[in-house]
Amino acid sequence: MGSWFAHCSFLLYFLLVSRGTHSHSWKDFVSEVHNLHQTPMDDPVQIFSKQAHYDGHKGKNGNRMDDHNVHDGSSSPMDPALHVFFTVDELKLGKTIPIYFSTKDLSNSPHLLSREETDSIPFSLSQFQEILEFFSFPKHSPQAKAMEYTLSQCEMEPLKGETKFCATSLEAMLDSTRGIFGLATKFQVLTTKHLSNHTVLLQNYTILGVPRVVATKKMLACHTMPYPYAVYYCHGQDGDHKLYELVLGGDNGERVEAVGVCHVDTSQWDPDHVAFRVLKTSPGKSPVCHFFPAENLIWVASPTITNLVA
Repeated sequence: MGSWFAHCSFLLYFLLVSRGTHSHSWKDFVSEVHNLHQTPMDDPVQIFSKQAHYDGHKGKNGNRMDDHNVHDGSSSPMDPALHVFFTVDELKLGKTIPIYFSTKDLSNSPHLLSREETDSIPFSLSQFQEILEFFSFPKHSPQAKAMEYTLSQCEMEPLKGETKFCATSLEAMLDSTRGIFGLATKFQVLTTKHLSNHTVLLQNYTILGVPRVVATKKMLACHTMPYPYAVYYCHGQDGDHKLYELVLGGDNGERVEAVGVCHVDTSQWDPDHVAFRVLKTSPGKSPVCHFFPAENLIWVASPTITNLVA
C-alpha cells in the first residue's frame, strides 16, 4: 500500500455555485496531487500547472472549527455520521468497525481557482457585503451564512500551540505549508481513497492488512470549507498524534485506502466534544482517533512508514 490516499469534511452542507472561470476541478487536483512525490519540490506549484480536517477541536478557552462540528452537544451518538471515531485498540488486522464515509460526488465540489484569480476577489469579514455583491448572494441566504461562517473561522485567532491558515488557492496552500515545515523539508500529502464505486454511507469495514504508522515530525490537516470556490482550512497542533494508513473492506465489497489519526493528548479539548461521548471517554483519559474523508488533505513532513506492531 502506497502512502497516497483519498477524507471528507462534514461542513459542505451548502453546495455553492461557482462563476464560470478557467478554474480546476477536485478530480484534476487529486490526480495531480498523487504525483507530488515524483516532482521536484523546488517549485511545487508546477506540479499542478497543467490543470491547475489533525482534527480540530474546541479548546477550553475558545471556540474552534471542528471536522464534525455540524453535530452539537445535543447530537445523538447514534447519528450515522458520528461513526468516524475509533480507538487505538481497534487498529488490528481483521478487526471490523462501523465507519461512515460520505458519498458526496467530489466532481461537484467548488472549483479550485488560481492565486491570480483569488487575489482579485475580497476574502475578509470586513468586506463581506462586497463579497456577497460579487457572487450575487442575498444577505440572509444559506449561502451567505455559510460564507460568513468560513470567513469567521479563517480569521479566528489560533489556540495555544496551534498553527492555522486558510488557503484560497493551491499556490497559497503550498507556500504556507512550506513556511511551516521549513523550506528545506520534504513533505507529502495523504488522502483517503475509495478504490471502488462508493455507494454506502455507513457500513461495517474490516481491516484487511496490518495498519501502517506514518511517523512524521509535523502534520497539517486541510479541510474543505463552504464557499463559492475551494477554500481549505489548514491547521496543526503541537502535541503527540499518530497517523495511520489502513486498507479497509466493506461488507458490500467496497475497498478503501484510509488515513486515520489518533490524538494522544486531549487534555485541553472541550469536555463536550462529541468524540468523548461516542468513545465513552473524557479529556486526557485516552487518545481520540478518527478517519479522514476523501476530500481532505493531510500534509506530512519527512514521513517514514512502518507496519504497526501490536
